[in-house]
Amino acid sequence: MRLRGFGLSRIRLSTALARFRQEEDGALVYFAILLFMLMIMMGGIAVDAMRYEQRRTNLQSTLDRSTLAAASMTQDLDPESVVRDYFEKAGLTPYLTKVTVTEGLNFRNVKAQAKADAEPMFLGLLGIDDFQAKAVSAAEQRINNVEIMLILDVSGSMGQNNRITNLKTAAREFVSTLLANDAEKKISIGIVPFNGQVNLGTQLASYFSTSDFSGNAGVRCVDLPNSVYNTYAISTATSLSYTADADTYSSSTTPGESNKWCPGGTTYTGNPQGTGANIVRLPQQDVTTLQGYISGLTAIGATSINAGMKWGMTLLDPSMQNIYSAERTAARIPSTMVGRPFAYDAEDTMKVIVLMTDGENFAEERVNNAYYDATLNKTINFKSGNSIIWKQSSGTSYSVFHESKVVRTSATTICNSRPFWVSHLSAWQSRPWNGTSPNTSACYDPNATYTGATNLTWPQVWSAFTVQYVASTFYRTPLGGSTSTYTNMIRTQTTITDMNTQLQSACTAAKAAGVLIYGIAFEAPTNGQTQIAACATSPSHYFNATGLQIQTAFRAIANNISQLRLLQ
Repeated sequence: MRLRGFGLSRIRLSTALARFRQEEDGALVYFAILLFMLMIMMGGIAVDAMRYEQRRTNLQSTLDRSTLAAASMTQDLDPESVVRDYFEKAGLTPYLTKVTVTEGLNFRNVKAQAKADAEPMFLGLLGIDDFQAKAVSAAEQRINNVEIMLILDVSGSMGQNNRITNLKTAAREFVSTLLANDAEKKISIGIVPFNGQVNLGTQLASYFSTSDFSGNAGVRCVDLPNSVYNTYAISTATSLSYTADADTYSSSTTPGESNKWCPGGTTYTGNPQGTGANIVRLPQQDVTTLQGYISGLTAIGATSINAGMKWGMTLLDPSMQNIYSAERTAARIPSTMVGRPFAYDAEDTMKVIVLMTDGENFAEERVNNAYYDATLNKTINFKSGNSIIWKQSSGTSYSVFHESKVVRTSATTICNSRPFWVSHLSAWQSRPWNGTSPNTSACYDPNATYTGATNLTWPQVWSAFTVQYVASTFYRTPLGGSTSTYTNMIRTQTTITDMNTQLQSACTAAKAAGVLIYGIAFEAPTNGQTQIAACATSPSHYFNATGLQIQTAFRAIANNISQLRLLQ
């Protein structure tokens, strides 16, 4: 019985095991678990990839913005510090790995690299523990076509304290720095010296609608109307009168060259555009030529910053293209300057003014039209050109005619008129002094011609006497009144306030056209500093220099000329 029961139990166990082997319930559980694990891993990898791309994008964006800002040559801060400051503000400082700054004559290149661990949460399961986001960016500011005007104060005060010497040294180095490696001839530099006026030189003046004649063949300054200061340029169609070659400032008898509003200065023999050291130099691209012009500058005369600024802006204006073309044809400026001055909005073109003064505007004085010599141009309504002053032909005595002393009511009153004042006799006569006095009964004849005496032209008068002396000796003494009254009759002043307004109008027009203005106040008084600072494009474009600091200022400006573009 026992053996039979044992056998039955074995049979039942075998049957149960056979059924278990054939049972399929729960067979997919393992596969489902495996599939679920794989899905979690794939989602995790996607999350890690998204975290990586987010970190990389953040790094790249910060790199692009920081290198672009750092590469700007108008940026006064250290380029590497600029990049690091961007990363600090973005909270990414630990990830900035390298900053490389390369600078040269006319460019600044900033390249930066960053790397950040994306900190994968799931890739580690696959054995990937280093999953770093990397970014690199570079920006460069580099010049293409650059047109520069150096507007330089050459007034008499520049002769003090070695200023003119220091200016020449700084300006010559500036020219050499910019042009020495300009193999492609992309940079041109012109020079506008100014004192009480701007002397255009014979050649440049010939392109403008000038009238009258100053009496000095080496002087080609013009009296600018107020209207030109609100425009970009002085039109060649604008009627301009030459500045009289007269000493309007001093109270001495004979004129002094330094007291003339347009002093000629010394002759520069290497000048192809006119006579005189302080004349406008059209743009050049040769270091030696420009340095020669700079070396020839002479400190003399008063200060009209407004006139210097206006002519400097004019020479950058595209309206000058025809003049530049003619000068290229005549080989007075380089043939490589085709198309200059370029349009203000021309691609890859920069126009730059460097305005330097050691002073402030000084009330400008102009001889009024009636006291010019107009004999060379009868198209304008001036007087005949002859003055009212007569000189003894064989001596040094003078007499002066005053129409107010002619009584024209009848032939008898005309005859009895005594309109000639003889200075050395303090007497009125019927004719000019010729070495003898006429009979007291001699008639005045308005149609008479006189021998032994010469009617001087106004330029001849101004070559012998100052305006104040003429006002005092030939007007006040015979007619009465005050010297200042007659001085104001002969000449007109432009106030300092008006000159400052004209200067700022010219500066505003230049900046509106996109011209960069660098201002240098070189040992200038307070008002001069104020005017130059206001004219400059921004505070970072203004320099207040003393002594040899002017060289530092020019060096800084030389390293700030170019155009910005993102490279990668």
